[in-house]
Amino acid sequence: MSVDTATVRHIAKLARVAVSDGEVEALVPELNNILNWIEQLQEVDVTGVEPMTAVIPNILRLREDKVTDGGKRDDVLKNAPAAEHGFFAVPKVIE
Repeated sequence: MSVDTATVRHIAKLARVAVSDGEVEALVPELNNILNWIEQLQEVDVTGVEPMTAVIPNILRLREDKVTDGGKRDDVLKNAPAAEHGFFAVPKVIE
């Protein structure tokens, strides 16, 4: 597959990117090189290769999902300017 200036302008229009004429001319060989690399990658035989998401094995450390109150209400309320009955106290607002 080959990219020409009309295709670059069309891609820029779809991406809503303003591209000058000089930039279009510079993008044509760059996009063609990228497409050539992709064609080379498609020639690689990957039969028997397991798909992977990373080059090293990652094991997620999971915790038991249980609901708690956090047990830190008193510590949090120490930072409050005013607290009443275990809650933040705020001034009454009436419009």
